[in-house]
Amino acid sequence: MERRRSQEQESDYHAIRRGWCLGSEEFRKELLAWAVERVGANHYGAERQATGVQKAERITAEELKGLRWSEADLQQRRKGDKGKVTMARRLRQETTMSLKRIAQRLQMGSWTYMSNLLNEKTNH
Repeated sequence: MERRRSQEQESDYHAIRRGWCLGSEEFRKELLAWAVERVGANHYGAERQATGVQKAERITAEELKGLRWSEADLQQRRKGDKGKVTMARRLRQETTMSLKRIAQRLQMGSWTYMSNLLNEKTNH
């Protein structure tokens, strides 16, 4: 057994040791979409982060479609646009994305500015 193991190349196991999913990128995306709602206490940080990002991107795509916006519209519209604030609120409520990451993703300026917009909306 030891002789056989010594004949194997370290590179044979690189893909397995490097990540939690072995397969095509399309398979990985399908698996993440399925797992988003099923992540539990027994899952580790990398799995939680991957499924969280997948969920956030799905929500962003849904909101963009509902507004009939493209990715380019995020850059062209003002930082405090009502549609962006609505998206930011949903991402904050339904995901674990940080305020900083949401502000970057939706091109809303600083996270503190976005936080003030979210607070204004809920206080009125």
